[in-house]
Amino acid sequence: MRISTKNDYSLLVRPLLWLQKRHYGKVLNPAKLWGRKPALFWLVAGFFGYLDRKSSPIPDVLRSLICVRTSQLNVCAFCVDANGMKLAERCDSIEKIKALSDWQNSPLFTEREQAVLRYTEAMTITGQRVSDDMLTALHQWFDDDAIIELTALVAFQNLSAKFNTALDVPEQGFCSLPIQPEQTEINDVATPHKNQ
Repeated sequence: MRISTKNDYSLLVRPLLWLQKRHYGKVLNPAKLWGRKPALFWLVAGFFGYLDRKSSPIPDVLRSLICVRTSQLNVCAFCVDANGMKLAERCDSIEKIKALSDWQNSPLFTEREQAVLRYTEAMTITGQRVSDDMLTALHQWFDDDAIIELTALVAFQNLSAKFNTALDVPEQGFCSLPIQPEQTEINDVATPHKNQ
C-alpha cells in the first residue's frame, strides 16, 4: 500500500475493525487506511451498509454483479477479490461469475442483468455516457427510487475501487476472478456494442 497503516486505531474505529475480523477472519486492507480518518470511515461504512441492506430494491445477486463489474473496470484487485467472494456466496452459477468480465458475449445473463451491466459500464468507463435508452430499459424492472439506489451503488463502488487502486490496496485472497478479459476484449468493452 502507498500509505502506511497504523498499529493503534482510535476507539471510534475499533468496533468496525473488530466486526471485520469477526466476519472475514481478518481486517480488510482498505479499512486499515479508512481507519486513519474515523469519521470518514464511519460514513463510508454506513453508506455501503445502507446500499447493501437486505431490504434493498436491488436483488442481492444483482448488487454483487454491479460491484464486481465496477471493480473489474477499475482494475481494483482488492475489490474484485472481496466483491467476488460476496458474489460467490450469493450466486448459484459459477459459470456466470466466471463470464462476468465478458458478459456481453455470454448467454448466461438475463435481460435485466444486461441492462444493469450496460448502465454500470456507461457510468464507470471514461468517455461513455448514460443514455435515455439505458434508463428506459432499467424502468422495465425498477422504479425511479430503485434506479437512484442502483446509481448510488455504482457510484459508491467506483469511489471504493478508485480509492483502493490509487493507494495500491492489495487483494487478500478471498476469491479468484478475472479482472478483465483479454486485452483485445477490453477495447471492445470500452465502445458501444452493435446489439445495445
